[in-house]
Amino acid sequence: MTGSVSKKSFSLPQDVAERLEREPNASAYVVDTIRARMRAEDLDAELARRGMTVSAEGQARARARRAQVEQEWSPGRRAALRDRSRRAAAEMLDGSGSQAPAA
Repeated sequence: MTGSVSKKSFSLPQDVAERLEREPNASAYVVDTIRARMRAEDLDAELARRGMTVSAEGQARARARRAQVEQEWSPGRRAALRDRSRRAAAEMLDGSGSQAPAA
C-alpha cells in the first residue's frame, strides 16, 4: 500500500478471523478483497448508467456458463481471453477504444 493509510479495528466472526490469520499480509488481503468488491459495484453502476441491470437469474446463468467453460477450456485459453477482455474493458472505460474485440 502506498499513500496515506487509516488504521481500523473490526470485530470478526471466528471463521473469518481464522482465515485472516493464515494470510502473511492480512491487511493486503483485506484491501484486495474490498477493492474487488468496489470494482464490482462500479461495474454495476456503469451497467445501470447504460440501462443494463443484472438479475439474480442472470448471475446464476453466467456462473453456470463460466463453470462449463472452465471445464472445457484450457487454463491458457481462459487466461488469454481474460487478459484480452480486461484490456478491452479498460480501453472502453478510458475512451481509447471504440469496440471490444470479439471473443
